[in-house]
Amino acid sequence: MDELVRLSQQGDLVAFRQLYQQYSGRVYAVCLRLLADRGKAEDACQDVFVKVWQQLHLFRGESSFSTWLHSIASRTAIDLWRQDKLLRLATEELPELAGTELGQSRELEQLILRLPHQARAVFVLFAIEGYQHQEIAELLGIAEGSSKSQYHRARQLLREWLDEN
Repeated sequence: MDELVRLSQQGDLVAFRQLYQQYSGRVYAVCLRLLADRGKAEDACQDVFVKVWQQLHLFRGESSFSTWLHSIASRTAIDLWRQDKLLRLATEELPELAGTELGQSRELEQLILRLPHQARAVFVLFAIEGYQHQEIAELLGIAEGSSKSQYHRARQLLREWLDEN
């Protein structure tokens, strides 16, 4: 992996294509979870790899490449999420998800997509992506307490929906 990153930093497009092929699924999954819209997730995924190509010279290897890439993916999706203030999930039109695409159970993924947009973003960032509430608050521009309450709300809704099934 380090060799692919090093070659990509030197401008090797074949190596960068291999990095893209290896990580695009994971990046897409992060974007889809946060944006709950296939088209927006695809756009965000492409934006991520454009940014990675442009910023690859800044990667110093102080963390793993996947951690660095994940950070760019999360921030890119969150930026899109912020820009689209009108983004509301229409529960009648949940996107079809392939179970292997996101690595989670299909039912749980569908329920996560039904969450209100801010609760969904907090839940995904905390429970799935491993961010702390302080980091989430900074990323989303909300108070840390709001992040915690949105996470609690998301868990409560998911429990209720799971109990119904």
